[in-house]
Amino acid sequence: MTSNKITTNKKQPVNLLKDPVASTLKRMTIPMIYGMILLMTFNLIDTFFVSMLGTQPLAAISFTFPVTFTVISLMIGLGIGTSAVIAKFLGRDDHKSAKNSATAALYLAAVVVISLSYVGYLFTDELFTLLGAEESLLPLIHQYIDIWYIGSVCLIGPMIGNAILRASGDTKTPSIVMGSAGLINAVLDPIFIFGFGPVPAMGLEGAAIATLISWLFGFCFVLIILTKQKNLIHTQLLPIKELISSCHGILKIGLPAAGANMLTPIAAAIMTAIAAGYGESVVAGFGVGSRIESIASLVVLAMSMTLPPFISQNFGAGNMHRVEHAYKASVKFVMFWQVFVYIALIVAAPWIASVFATEQKVADIIVLFIWVLPLGYGFQGVIILTNSSFNALHKPMVALVLSVIRLFICYVPLAYLGSYLYGLHGFFIGALTGNLVMAAISYKLFSKQFSNEEFIVKEPLT
Repeated sequence: MTSNKITTNKKQPVNLLKDPVASTLKRMTIPMIYGMILLMTFNLIDTFFVSMLGTQPLAAISFTFPVTFTVISLMIGLGIGTSAVIAKFLGRDDHKSAKNSATAALYLAAVVVISLSYVGYLFTDELFTLLGAEESLLPLIHQYIDIWYIGSVCLIGPMIGNAILRASGDTKTPSIVMGSAGLINAVLDPIFIFGFGPVPAMGLEGAAIATLISWLFGFCFVLIILTKQKNLIHTQLLPIKELISSCHGILKIGLPAAGANMLTPIAAAIMTAIAAGYGESVVAGFGVGSRIESIASLVVLAMSMTLPPFISQNFGAGNMHRVEHAYKASVKFVMFWQVFVYIALIVAAPWIASVFATEQKVADIIVLFIWVLPLGYGFQGVIILTNSSFNALHKPMVALVLSVIRLFICYVPLAYLGSYLYGLHGFFIGALTGNLVMAAISYKLFSKQFSNEEFIVKEPLT
């Protein structure tokens, strides 16, 4: 079997370079959806258990989202660079270079995440005060974030390791890793948060410990798969020359991609600070809404993980007609899909609010969030898929510029303007408008790529 094929079962190998575009993307995306459903559902359960501790603990963990997401976004960015480089090598049938890049990516990610988490640990009080946290919340924030920083190094397994697997076309194994880690977290959460048998109740510390253990499991699982089963990373140290060369290739795409991804938590931090101006109840409701958003967008997020390897391998093989077909079919699908998601959220809004809120004011904020922001999730999906597609085409600077425009010219400024003019309702409507405007810009710009000479369609779509 060549490097661009995977086997979902013994009779049906998937070839990213030759099989029909739509069915190939479907077969790659479905396993990712299953894994992400498990992972994100259990993360929502995490928020549910913390909400049972009261509004202050819920507000405290909501304040940590922008910070934790910064580290996670950096790992996602490096994963994007890793996946794009490896998939292009595999599209050219250059397994040696792909393996060198995969190994170098793990080294690089470990250094970066340890450094970033250490800096965050040193300046915890200053950082969260800047985000708008009251002094009374800082001890609760410390209970969670201090342990979270310790476990963050294990992120390189689920984030970078899974990116390596996806680059080879294997989306089933990453879904198993994500689902298993999420299940472990969900089982351990109530035990460590509320206590069980000899295990004392640890509150927010317990939630962080459960997360650490689940990540440690994912880290070990991925390393075993990559070394023993897939043979996609070296078990010995890379020669320094090959390490530098491989890191350079990854960073060329990974740094702009990481920068683009890290803009998201920066914007989230600004949005949280704006929400903090309305009080702790709004921060708590906004935090719950943000977790609901991750569930509502899981199909889009799954496609943003499976579309780039498909694009990169076909880019490496020169099959640009398949790239265009895959992008436009994916955008069309997410726009229709998110309409059904919005309807489902509207119907479930009162129930969701009653489950996650212990105070009526928090429940009202959750309902308001659901009525407004999910209207733009389809547009947000277009933006996400466009950025990931530009990265897959080894054009990370374009994706970075688009991210800057989206977050700091459209999304945050319009949300702030809406808040200034019309209060909390205007805050949400402004954010929605920002996504709509940016989706139109993103789609038009990516579509223009195929009018360039290098992207002329020379073969019929399959």
